[in-house]
Amino acid sequence: MFSNIGVPGLILILVLALIIFGPKKLPEIGRAFGQTLKEFKKSTRELTEDVMDDIKDEKEKLTK
Repeated sequence: MFSNIGVPGLILILVLALIIFGPKKLPEIGRAFGQTLKEFKKSTRELTEDVMDDIKDEKEKLTK
């Protein structure tokens, strides 16, 4: 998705974000984005573990 943005496009996006949000808001926005990604990864990991546990339980039921 972001593979064809390139360095100039990325710099343009960062400059626009700096102009729109200002230098004081950017760290807060970055921190919030990081927290969101962290929670998303945690939820994905938990969901994957739950599905794998269910699959394991079903296999055990079938072998009995």
